[in-house]
Amino acid sequence: MKRLAFFLSLILVISAFACSGALAQGYQQQLPVEPTFETMEEVHANGPALFAPLYGKEFVTDPAMETYPAGTTYVYRANTYTGLTAAYRMNTNILVYTDEEIADKAAALAYLQGLGVTAMIDEAGGSALLVTPADKAAGFGAADQYAYYQLQSAMCNLGGGVRGGAGYIDNYYYGGVTNRYLIGLGGGASFLCNYVAPQLDYVGRVAGMMLVNADMEEILNVAVPVPVYLVNASDTAFDKFQEANGAYACEITDGKTVYYNQQFPVRKVAVAAEGKELAAYVNDAYYSLLVKAMRTPVVKAGLFVAAGEYSGYSFNQAPYTLTTRNPILNSKTPDGIVVTEHQEERFSEFQAENGEYLNTWYEFLPEEVLNGTAAEHSIPLILSNHGGGDDPVQATDELGLIVLAGRERLAIVAPRYATDVPGAGIFGASPFDVNGKALPALVRYMLETYPALDPARVYVTGYSMGGAATVEAVECAPELFAAAVPMAAGTPWGLHVPTEEEIAAFEKLDVAVMFTTSQFDLDGAYNQAEGILGQGYQDAINLFAQFNGLGAVNYDFESHPVVGFNTDKIVVKLLNDEYENVTWYKNNEAGAPVLAVSFTELLPHGLHPDYGMDLFWNYVKHFSRNTETGEVIYNPYVN
Repeated sequence: MKRLAFFLSLILVISAFACSGALAQGYQQQLPVEPTFETMEEVHANGPALFAPLYGKEFVTDPAMETYPAGTTYVYRANTYTGLTAAYRMNTNILVYTDEEIADKAAALAYLQGLGVTAMIDEAGGSALLVTPADKAAGFGAADQYAYYQLQSAMCNLGGGVRGGAGYIDNYYYGGVTNRYLIGLGGGASFLCNYVAPQLDYVGRVAGMMLVNADMEEILNVAVPVPVYLVNASDTAFDKFQEANGAYACEITDGKTVYYNQQFPVRKVAVAAEGKELAAYVNDAYYSLLVKAMRTPVVKAGLFVAAGEYSGYSFNQAPYTLTTRNPILNSKTPDGIVVTEHQEERFSEFQAENGEYLNTWYEFLPEEVLNGTAAEHSIPLILSNHGGGDDPVQATDELGLIVLAGRERLAIVAPRYATDVPGAGIFGASPFDVNGKALPALVRYMLETYPALDPARVYVTGYSMGGAATVEAVECAPELFAAAVPMAAGTPWGLHVPTEEEIAAFEKLDVAVMFTTSQFDLDGAYNQAEGILGQGYQDAINLFAQFNGLGAVNYDFESHPVVGFNTDKIVVKLLNDEYENVTWYKNNEAGAPVLAVSFTELLPHGLHPDYGMDLFWNYVKHFSRNTETGEVIYNPYVN
């Protein structure tokens, strides 16, 4: 298959997620191992032998944990996600800090069970860590702050290991980056206030906190916004968290006051009334606040980190981006999006050279679609394509599309097109090679199976290799899609080059397309050295300009910095109050912006929730396709 010249540097980004071992015979998103409860010392002793058969490689203790204080930490782990893809970014990690006396391992387990935390992990998948002071008599202090740094480094070091050799057991066994929550009780709460919250690198990797009986020193401040649930906190602690979150609007319900930021409602300070059992507070904090926030590591690596000691570790940057989350609990989100894994032979006719085909996909459907109450053709459909090494659900989540589905009542289908051959890397034959046939077939299957889905409003997006899959799906079946947003699109082999037959289809059909890239993207999308669009993007944009009747693009980057051609509208805004974004729009003769390019400053090659919640949706929602004539319809007044 011919492809446009693209970037080999993509290998560096996704090779860490190459399939290295032994989860054979089909994709397993969660690991087939029983729950465990161990001391941290037992994790390091037992974990390598438990996980070696699953991954087909040796494991050793992360060096960051070699001097971690013994006898302080217990680990409950259940239903953890696989590290053969980036699925383990979805692990929920709840860290409980308490200075209450814990007699032994049995008492530690009973303590977590009594709080209800182990049940939460059973439901979500991930780990709960109970952390006690290094010096039991003196309580939490500076030594525990360094231990926090060690533990954070090891947990977030996803995929970390000896170069070319053993993996570090800690991140595979109980780690994660996106859904990390802290619970502080008594002295543990004050420790989190005084030693963790003021440090940007520490609190900047936490998606939410619950603090009981917390006090905070007047001279300190909370470094970045973080949702927090307070029970009997000092006035100083409340004031500091309120200021950090800009949370000055409020709601009062059942005696609980929730202060929130009107522009960014995820930035909350909940103040609970007294009178409940501790477990009831934990339950309310978890379900009403913590699981509704997440952190995604999309800032440039190495920025604002606590120290250089573990500078080579994965995701060693801060602060992670804080955004709203729509959690999947027992295969359903709180707002009624039902998530179903499908593993079928339905598309076996479209086989890659190694005999593989698309046999795993995930459907995210509003419950009204499944119970028959949604009107026919009332629900838009999104095809969500994962990047190299990503898991379909993890990628869809981190692009903000699950939040979008709940908010806008959308359906999503997310295929897995990576290889499942044990020991094979992502650069060999895989179902990705037949995406041009398999992805349109998947969309047609969804439309035929669920009458509520609207064939006039089918959209497609994806990041990195998912962006390449997006381009190929549109070029091979333009009649299916009203609009597309390839994000940082590319593969080491380049983007799909349409055949003469595929090109001919665009003589009668248009597809509105927005290409996204960022300042530290890979070269095919953005040429960092010259500060202009990469060659791969230049070629693809030129193709779609002609497909959409705009004529060939004559690039002039001196006159038109970054984008290289004259456009009809330029919009500049901030993504999530953090990153400046510029989008250029090019209109057709009817005034519809059928071609757009979006560029975000400072961001590296990585998933950002506002790509889906903002850039993607605010572009595609204005387009639909007349299913009888094939005409693309643009409505600028869609809310």
